Amino acid sequence: MPSKIFQALIGHVAPDPNRDGMKETPDRAAEAWRFWCSGYTVDGAALLKTFEDGAEGVDQLVVMCDIPMYSHCEHHLAPFFGRVCIGYIPSGRIVGLSKMNRLVECFSRRLQTQERISNQIADCMNDTLKPAGVGVIIKARHMCVESRGVRHQGSTTTPSALRGVLRDEPDARAEFFSLAKFEAQI
Repeated sequence: MPSKIFQALIGHVAPDPNRDGMKETPDRAAEAWRFWCSGYTVDGAALLKTFEDGAEGVDQLVVMCDIPMYSHCEHHLAPFFGRVCIGYIPSGRIVGLSKMNRLVECFSRRLQTQERISNQIADCMNDTLKPAGVGVIIKARHMCVESRGVRHQGSTTTPSALRGVLRDEPDARAEFFSLAKFEAQI
């Protein structure tokens, strides 16, 4: 991403874009956006290393919550951030736990909507692991809501994406939602 784009942007919004403190800003901003959008170059399925060893008899929910998530909305390029909870019911294979964190990073480091990230994580887990069910919940705050327009600080959005028995069977769905707690504040 050329720093000239950021130099032009700064020239439109800053009263003195050439002052000393801003001389390196276009290069720093270009590097930051390369990082923030680095998820486009990552294959989510390739991140999900699975194991059959250790999965014997594991047929109940495996839930990981409070996975940090940082992204940028595709509508305003404003940040949004929060916590993700992923749960799945193994069907002969389990996934390395840190891989769920990496999957969140893969899909959140793109220009996104929160609803799409939820679905992309759920679909990738479902397609790769072939579990009995998958659930993803993301609780996030959006700077496009908090810092402009309505400016309501602290409001959160919480979409879910459910697959398999976590979508179709009320008891499994209820169990997932009861375990999907967010302990950390966002």
